Amino acid sequence: MKNIVIFGRFFKEEYTPQIQDIFTQLSNKGCRILLFQPFYNYLKNRVNLPKNIETFTDESELTSKHDLLISIGGDGTILESATLVKDKDIPILGINTGRLGFLSTTVVSEFKEVLDDIFNKNYSVDKRSTIELHTEENLFENTNFALNELVVHKKDTSSMIGIHVLIDGELLNTYWADGLIVSTPTGSTAYSLSCGGPMLFPKAQNFVITPVAPHNLNSRPIVIPDDREVTLKVEGRSKNFLVSLDSRMETMSADTTLTVRKGKFSIPLLKTKDQSFIGTIRQKLHWGLDHRN
Repeated sequence: MKNIVIFGRFFKEEYTPQIQDIFTQLSNKGCRILLFQPFYNYLKNRVNLPKNIETFTDESELTSKHDLLISIGGDGTILESATLVKDKDIPILGINTGRLGFLSTTVVSEFKEVLDDIFNKNYSVDKRSTIELHTEENLFENTNFALNELVVHKKDTSSMIGIHVLIDGELLNTYWADGLIVSTPTGSTAYSLSCGGPMLFPKAQNFVITPVAPHNLNSRPIVIPDDREVTLKVEGRSKNFLVSLDSRMETMSADTTLTVRKGKFSIPLLKTKDQSFIGTIRQKLHWGLDHRN
């Protein structure tokens, strides 16, 4: 773990001393640091950066020779980090300076202990499955995948839209709703959860299809195997709709067909010895604090 990539955006000023400590600890370990250029510009007047630090601006500058990517921020920052890692198999460690943090679970004040665990090989790597989108228009070009979810949504605030969902070519349902989510197990604790979808363990080999504000109350979320092909066709009064992959969004026309499959690669998330999915959801959802639960 000598070649370290660091990605981030911004953080609250109260975290400055702890961010400084991250760079100090990495420097003390003799790590070679490659820092995202915009983040470098943000940091250079806030912390004392190592003199031999290098910067990068594009995912093409990352290779499999890099041992670890440290994502400083929240879950959204990890989703952006995934677009840099892609199929390079670089583990991502999330340092949480955000809010909830289902993915970015390492507390920034505990970085020294976590780094010691990493160098002592007291960690594991979770391979998180992805979802990929195919369209004739190639809407997302070479970032046509998501770690969390694909979402189809109406573009304006007028009427709901109809989303025809086919599984391996067979019609499942037409959802009349504000939108529809197709999530991975990782994404099951994100937007899908807020719309009433179930939580899946990260290694579950499934997709969750969850309608957003459905017109019919009997339109419920459904879990399907992730080796199935999901086809989405959208209709409504508008001629254009929105489709997103995690935080990236594009406008699609009414004649666009969306084909959704399991991604060809997974995103590795580094997990220290004291972290577990059960512990994370228990902590983040405050289970057990109320004795009635």
